[in-house]
Amino acid sequence: MSAAASLLLASLLSLAAAGPAFHTFIVQESHSSTPQGFTKVGPADDATTLNLRIALASSNFAGLEKALYDVSTPSSSSYGNHLSKDEVNAFLAPTAEATAAVQAWLDSHGLSATKSSSAGDWLSLSVPVSKANQMFAAQYETFEHNASGKTVARTLSYSLPAEVADHIAAVHPATTFNNPAGSLKPVLSIPKAPSSPTANLSSDATPSSCATSITPACLQSLYGIPTTPATESSNSIVVSGFIEQFANKADLTSFLKKFRTDISSSTTFALQTLDGGSNPQSASQAGVEANLDIQYTVGVATGVPVVFVSVGEDFNDGDLEGFLDIVNFLSAEDQVPQVMTTSYGENETDMSKALAFKLCEAYAAFGARGTSVLFASGDGGVEGGQAQTCSVYQAAFPSGCPFLTSVGSVHGISPETGSTFSSGGFSNYWGVADYQSSAVSAFLTAQGSTNKGLFNASGRGYPDISAQGENVQIFSGGRSGGVDGTSCSSPIFASVIGLINDRLVAAGNSPLGFLNPWLYANPSMLNDVTTGSNPGCGAKGFTARAGWDPVTGLGTPNFAKMLTAAGL
Repeated sequence: MSAAASLLLASLLSLAAAGPAFHTFIVQESHSSTPQGFTKVGPADDATTLNLRIALASSNFAGLEKALYDVSTPSSSSYGNHLSKDEVNAFLAPTAEATAAVQAWLDSHGLSATKSSSAGDWLSLSVPVSKANQMFAAQYETFEHNASGKTVARTLSYSLPAEVADHIAAVHPATTFNNPAGSLKPVLSIPKAPSSPTANLSSDATPSSCATSITPACLQSLYGIPTTPATESSNSIVVSGFIEQFANKADLTSFLKKFRTDISSSTTFALQTLDGGSNPQSASQAGVEANLDIQYTVGVATGVPVVFVSVGEDFNDGDLEGFLDIVNFLSAEDQVPQVMTTSYGENETDMSKALAFKLCEAYAAFGARGTSVLFASGDGGVEGGQAQTCSVYQAAFPSGCPFLTSVGSVHGISPETGSTFSSGGFSNYWGVADYQSSAVSAFLTAQGSTNKGLFNASGRGYPDISAQGENVQIFSGGRSGGVDGTSCSSPIFASVIGLINDRLVAAGNSPLGFLNPWLYANPSMLNDVTTGSNPGCGAKGFTARAGWDPVTGLGTPNFAKMLTAAGL
């Protein structure tokens, strides 16, 4: 072989070893200008580390969605036959082709990633800004959040090589500009500060006192919730904890001594942690939100094991990681909890559609395993998760995801009335879900032209149901007082589901799992709320009316009727 031929062969071998060239890039997501609320400061430092999350496209999400509805729809022959972890992961896992293509792309940059979900559809890796700019044909810059002064590294556009574009569903951080001072941080309800006890904080609350002060006894009276202790240790409720909100055991003891004198005041909860989470017990570190969530699960779902999952701050800036990490953490377990309640969130526009869709997939997978996923709907009325300045109605996140149950707020007892702050409306990301299409259609017909043009009339409607959410009595830091918000409502409804699941498991049946098809198939098992509205954005908002509405959903719990609808 000649020297020239040898050189050519060596060159070809070198090119083959180098793998794909990845020269052709396709834009994935972009902004035409800096998002509202942020100011561009300048290029991000090349050496700044980005902790990347890369979501791979699932091999068969359509199959998972079908399986979810099959096991969650009462009329289905597969109702209650929830999937195993391996079965769910088979739907979520990327194809071998996708894995190979993405691996080749990472290899071309000298990188390796770590799987951060049991299905392998999420990867984690850390790279400097200079490398991220190269990988995504991007220009990461520093942006200042005007309200807080905090800065984040983001890009107004990112692209992917043609060879991997179809295999990667989303990248973070990239074009998602959530509030760095409040992403995942604004508690959906903004509770009142606990104050000195008032005269109506009696442990034997009567319907008249419940009109102004909600306690476990009020809920037992209003909704027929039993005090009989649950018996099944395999049935549990998970309470999500974020932003260094800690659940205080001494406050729980005080709460039980005052409001649940019929059970032991030493009744407590288990703890799991991730992302550097903890749960210190000093009174000064007691979290109003965490205490609320724990006290209205332990104190209402009598005898149902409650687990507080404290998610720490060892993740990237932005709320994707907290929400994502907890569901991936729990989904990795062989036995998932039967209920998860979360009282945190944001506005739908704060997260890119690609990221929101991929996170919503994780909730679908969790539901297919047999977990009822409940989220507080938010406290901004038609302004979204939190109050904001707007000219058209905003949607809350993740309430728009059709694979979870969104819980709104009511107050009063005769009748119950939708709370003005109760977030509700229609998603701009997801279309109306099949299980609610007739209910939403009936509402839109009844509403007529009111609010026309201010919302997406073809979107997924929320909340799905509601529960009491005003002047709910708690203990925090050794003091008692009332709090308001849909974050009261979610743990209350979660407790009802936890108690029904206990009866189901005791009878040898499956837990309820994903609730929505069952809820919309049995609206008469709920107390329809027909008064109240959620104004905002300079308009009247929506008005509660007979049937489903985007203020109170289908209504509030009626335990006896729900038991019957569950076949008990």
